Amino acid sequence: MKCFTCVCFFWGLLTVAVIPLSVGEMYTSLLSVKQAISVERKLIDYLRTYIDHELERLEDIKRFYAKVSDLHSELYKGPETVIANPLVAFTLVKRLHSEWLNVVYSNEALENAQALRSSYKEEEAGLPTLEDLQGAAKALMRLQDVYTLQVASLVRGRFQRVSNGNPIDIYTPAVSVLLSGDDCFLVGKVAYEQEDYYHSVPWLEESVHLFRRTGGEWNLENEGSLEDALDHLAFSHFKTGNVSYALSLSQELLHHDPVNGRVLQNVKKYEKLLVAASPPTGDGLRRPTSKYLRTRDTYERLCQTQGSQPMHFENPRLFCDYFSNDNPGLLLLPAKREVLSLQPYVVLYHNFITDTEAEDIKRVAQPGLRRSVVAAGEKQATADYRISKSAWMKGSAHSIVGRLDQRISMLTGLNVKHPYGEYLQVVNYGIGGHYEPHFDHATSPTSPVFRLKTGNRVATFMIYLSSVEAGGSTAFIYANFSIPVVEKAAIFWWNLHRNGQGDVDTLHAGCPVLFGDKWVANKWIHEYGQEFQHRCNLNPEE
Repeated sequence: MKCFTCVCFFWGLLTVAVIPLSVGEMYTSLLSVKQAISVERKLIDYLRTYIDHELERLEDIKRFYAKVSDLHSELYKGPETVIANPLVAFTLVKRLHSEWLNVVYSNEALENAQALRSSYKEEEAGLPTLEDLQGAAKALMRLQDVYTLQVASLVRGRFQRVSNGNPIDIYTPAVSVLLSGDDCFLVGKVAYEQEDYYHSVPWLEESVHLFRRTGGEWNLENEGSLEDALDHLAFSHFKTGNVSYALSLSQELLHHDPVNGRVLQNVKKYEKLLVAASPPTGDGLRRPTSKYLRTRDTYERLCQTQGSQPMHFENPRLFCDYFSNDNPGLLLLPAKREVLSLQPYVVLYHNFITDTEAEDIKRVAQPGLRRSVVAAGEKQATADYRISKSAWMKGSAHSIVGRLDQRISMLTGLNVKHPYGEYLQVVNYGIGGHYEPHFDHATSPTSPVFRLKTGNRVATFMIYLSSVEAGGSTAFIYANFSIPVVEKAAIFWWNLHRNGQGDVDTLHAGCPVLFGDKWVANKWIHEYGQEFQHRCNLNPEE
């Protein structure tokens, strides 16, 4: 079905106010990553000041060096009577006693370094933590898996997968960023420390390759080195059963560090294993399992299609129209409706929100953004299978919220006022931000959804407040279709059957954002308050 543009679900907002970065959660919102740029700008200024001061200090040292060198090349090579000159002798004694001391133990170098460190500490609260670094590394591995991206291509700044033996560009960024050997080492190390050798091997392989290309040269800013990469890669291969390659890498490592006792022991161990009758085979490069993702293959296939499901949209029962829902407020300006699915019933409303409204919502929501949580029994907690930040906007927070509620009510015919509808939730996704397959409605009687005492979530209305260059589609797993992000559009679907039972076909996911800044807004509507708008039915088939 080709009408308007096919879109995806979720609500998002854009903001202008500056908020403090959340410690340990920078990677969970692209907004936080953007704000980190301003922090680094300050650090650059501090470093420039440090360099200027150090250059002045070095000029003084060069002047002292030139003075002493000239004395040794000219004056002291003269006749011995020169040394007899008490003035010459005095200046020599003074220089050796105090001038050299002042130069070598100059406080100026320490003061310059301390000034730089002090300035750095002032910005420390806004700097990423180890959790952020690990989260960003895991995001790269997530994108690698879901979109079957080649690590070698990512290292070159390309987003490619291999199809029929040929590399295919998934997305081509306007500006490419190349990764260094140290960059790859840190990603591989994060996987290695989790005993995830499926991911550590390809990233460490690239790290070793890049370090070798530079001759193992170490840079001041690097955390790792060729020796570190070889060490981690050798053990990764050993754990996956590739003992011969682990031995070869360990022997290479000994060339750089011949007295490393631990590596020497590993070499002996690997040699013994290789001469054994049946050396261990290991588990091979097996991808880690996920207890939260039982439908991984379908989920990833739907994400990879980027929302393109041509056979699905050829269903003649699906259609596009101008929809007023018999509401007087929509008669002159009906909504552009696109029916995407009949089971579950999913509808897309194009141009639901204006650019100005989207920007207003994002601006108002920004100060309240916090790490998104999921239901964990009777409580809520953060989880790796949901990477984003969200904020709740009460109707009184801004006039735009009230206008959106009214518009949603006109389109759906439902009562969306609190507590029959939850407050508007604004979400900004982080690096590789995603939300693995889940239901919006509660599946347990102890779920926090029931705290409003207005029943379960009968319907979902989601608004896209931004565009996404690649990824970020909404995938309906059991219904077997996905929807791309369509800026300013909104999606509506029923979570419950008319008999109040949850519709299992609404299992859906937010695919990882490959490239772009995804903002969405969610409006969850509850059962109670809809008695005359959406009548129930005891028929288990409805």
